[in-house]
Amino acid sequence: MIKVLHIITGLSTGGAEMMLLKLLSGIDREKCFPVVVSLIDKGAIGPRIEALGVPVYALGMKRGMPTPRSLLRLARVVRRENPQIIQGWMYHGNLAAQIASMFTKCNTPVLWNIRGTHTNLSEESRLTAYIIRFGALLSGLPAAIINNSRTSALSHEQQIGYRADKWRIVPNGFDTDIFVPSKDARKRLRSELGLSSDALLIGLVGRYHPVKDHVGFLKAAANLVQKYSDVHFVLIGEGVDANNVELSFVLKGKCLCKAVHLLGSRTDLPYLTAALDIATSASLSEGFPNVVGEAMSCGVPCVVTNVGDSAWIVGKTGRVVPPGNPEALANAWSELVAMTTDDRRNMGTIARQRVIENFSLASVVHQYETLYEEIYKMKKVCN
Repeated sequence: MIKVLHIITGLSTGGAEMMLLKLLSGIDREKCFPVVVSLIDKGAIGPRIEALGVPVYALGMKRGMPTPRSLLRLARVVRRENPQIIQGWMYHGNLAAQIASMFTKCNTPVLWNIRGTHTNLSEESRLTAYIIRFGALLSGLPAAIINNSRTSALSHEQQIGYRADKWRIVPNGFDTDIFVPSKDARKRLRSELGLSSDALLIGLVGRYHPVKDHVGFLKAAANLVQKYSDVHFVLIGEGVDANNVELSFVLKGKCLCKAVHLLGSRTDLPYLTAALDIATSASLSEGFPNVVGEAMSCGVPCVVTNVGDSAWIVGKTGRVVPPGNPEALANAWSELVAMTTDDRRNMGTIARQRVIENFSLASVVHQYETLYEEIYKMKKVCN
């Protein structure tokens, strides 16, 4: 059995965190024994991982550069668990994983995991931008760098200088037994929002960040309601709530307060996603967005911006528009809104079938297991 120590910044409900949860849910425990280290806290996902029987350590680091005390905590965990492989998740986690390998008894191989096309460093905090650049300089150290997106890997290689020979592309996997079509979800969410049972809902799931372009989404919404006044919009994600001053300002300025529902961070995404009529990714940059595949798995047709692998995921089952173009986004929505309910459902059925055939969770978990076995056999790891 190969013990794999996963190191991640935090355990909120972001895409990387959810993929880690799905991986641990499906991993063959006779082949791999996982342990998770969160640099910050256990967040919303930590207890769910622990419920799988996976140990979770929270180091309690504050955001920013690690302190000697936090590094000591990390060293203690690594020495206690003595893993055969250490895997980082995202830039901060990758750097921590590389540091953690220094505390092992021998040359324990390290894997990095990069998700998303974070190559426009002006959109990142100063510290994150520095860590991304520093990661490029260190990218020869890990045994391999996993990326869920071909577009992201190429972008990191060409724009920042990450090593081209290190990439392993493993797409996101979607649990089609959890993300399923649901007529009951449609009824429940409309009741929760105080809407009529036949209200048409367009949704976007994603944390509040400039790259997700929530403002562009709202501009497109303002455009669409001029033609379809009965359409409603749902925004779900960390920081997407009534306390968000910028979003509230845009809503008031566009007279969208009654049409847009800010639900904030939620843990019931299968229910919320299945309740939508149209799902959207308005991002200006992406790698391999989980939320698109999850919506398709729920039988919900998608309108996505042509960034990262979004267009590849959707294929011919939805609409693809240029990023940063609210008018094009509104026009694509308009095409789907104008369809009959049966036509939209048929489009969603085809979308779900595409996910089942190309992006099943079982297939993706198997790719991770195979990589762990390959790396373990290639490296002479002492115990």
